[in-house]
Amino acid sequence: MKHINDRSSKYKSNSLSLTGAVAMGTGVMIGAGIFALTGQVAELAKEWFPLAFLVAAVVASFSAYSYIKMSNAYPSAGGIAMFLEKAYGKSVMTAVCALLMYFSMVINESLVARTFGTYILQPFDSGKESWLVPALGVGLLTFAFFINILSNRFIQTFSFFMTFIKIGGVTLFALGGLWVSGVSFGSMTTVPTGFTSGGFLGGVALAILAYKGFTTITNSGSEIVNPHKNVGRAIMIAIALCTVLYLLITLAVNGNLTISEIIQVKDYALAEAARPAFGNYGVWFTVLFAIIATVSGVIASVFAVSRMLAMLTEMKLVPHSHFGMPGNIQQHTLVYTIVIAMMLTIFFDLSRIASLGAIFYIIMDIAVHWGIYRYIRNEINASAFILITAIIMDIVVLTAFIIIKVQTDILVIYTSIVGLALIFLGERYFLRHYHKSV
Repeated sequence: MKHINDRSSKYKSNSLSLTGAVAMGTGVMIGAGIFALTGQVAELAKEWFPLAFLVAAVVASFSAYSYIKMSNAYPSAGGIAMFLEKAYGKSVMTAVCALLMYFSMVINESLVARTFGTYILQPFDSGKESWLVPALGVGLLTFAFFINILSNRFIQTFSFFMTFIKIGGVTLFALGGLWVSGVSFGSMTTVPTGFTSGGFLGGVALAILAYKGFTTITNSGSEIVNPHKNVGRAIMIAIALCTVLYLLITLAVNGNLTISEIIQVKDYALAEAARPAFGNYGVWFTVLFAIIATVSGVIASVFAVSRMLAMLTEMKLVPHSHFGMPGNIQQHTLVYTIVIAMMLTIFFDLSRIASLGAIFYIIMDIAVHWGIYRYIRNEINASAFILITAIIMDIVVLTAFIIIKVQTDILVIYTSIVGLALIFLGERYFLRHYHKSV
């Protein structure tokens, strides 16, 4: 019975290199950012959706400042959970915001899992509403579970290999698409028909999800070699690399499809955009690299988020039950993470999954910046100007996105409110009960 009650998380210091950390971060970003979100961002930002990705990169860069400063000072395998605790202590605020981050990452996994299913079915014309989409997504999550049982070194090697392949693939797609379209920037120089500033900012809010994968690096902080320096370096390299790739790819899509065509095929826009450049072979080519991108993205995300939940458990901020399972606590949190992601994959479509993820993540992001600004700014030598700027940017894009969803899909808002309420009330009850029992 001893192995069943093992409460340790089994973190391994120096088990991830700088290259491995960059591969893990870009693996998550590229998987969600391009294949899952391009069409949805275009639906809101119209022909200016490449600019929306660029603006989102600026917002993400300001946000990353807080995580880099905290990682340099307090590298931890718990990442954001530990950052919040430094700012707010072991409080309801810390627990709620950490769980928002956790759920936003799990939501991201389900988003990528459904994208995996959607792209696989495109050459077979099965339709995005086919039951095979969630079934294939669940299959991917099952595969990610078994990969994550293996060693950190194997995951690092797998992530690096897959990231190398997909960066080469999407670059080839982008260059080919730009060449066929003549690299025209005409649609970027005039205000698009039906364009609104609120819609553009809403598109930016969704596009931020394309960069939030850098947080997987912070959640593996103490496992990275020389974390006081390399966590920040890995984050900056990953964001810069993805910004260049996203700009090339979105320009290629914009040049090969009209905005109405992009919206019509928004869940698999890249596959359709490849057709003018490479014909039917282009569709198969894009599907292949979408599979590579989504598989590596889910594996890297599961790796980081299960460690974050394990850290929250060790910090006594969330309840935990073994349910009779063998193994250590991190293996248990891996099971919980996969099961939740599977449920979301089965019951939610891509648009609503992405919307929930954006709302939860940006709220958590604001809390991180405010906590640093209010409580530990001087301790980690952080710039007040950058922190306030990051908060203002987050508030602006979140407000615009919420207004858009109130007008177009109120169910997303209701679901978000219910989710926030359940997390807050559940954590408040648990922490009060736990402190009384110890």
